[in-house]
Amino acid sequence: MSKLKTAILHAMLGALLATPLAHAQAQGHDHAQAGKRQQYLYVLRVAPQLQDEAKWSEKDKAATTQHFERLKQATEKGQVILAGRTSEALDKTFGLVIFEAENEAAARKFMNEDPAVKAGVMKATLHPYSVALQRK
Repeated sequence: MSKLKTAILHAMLGALLATPLAHAQAQGHDHAQAGKRQQYLYVLRVAPQLQDEAKWSEKDKAATTQHFERLKQATEKGQVILAGRTSEALDKTFGLVIFEAENEAAARKFMNEDPAVKAGVMKATLHPYSVALQRK
């Protein structure tokens, strides 16, 4: 596996955390109640101009490293529930970040401040989301 593919894989993979959310949902608690954090998902795709590995600059690679470190920290703080990517070629792969935020504006800000998104390495789309089942 090339260094770039390894860097991208590491950048998109996040730690999978057990969360009390699934338990709370099973107990019938409405997660969207006032004052409760809501769940969102953003889908990441490599920008079209970077789907050829040879076109990646050191700046692009650095942005993916920063992206991974930011998601790792957010996971450790309990904001990110899950982050990862598919194991496909750059033109087909996509990543997912499932996380919690106070509202859609905060969720959009979190997504848009992702270093890979800010650098234009990845394009992202935001979706409201609810984890229904999660293994223990």
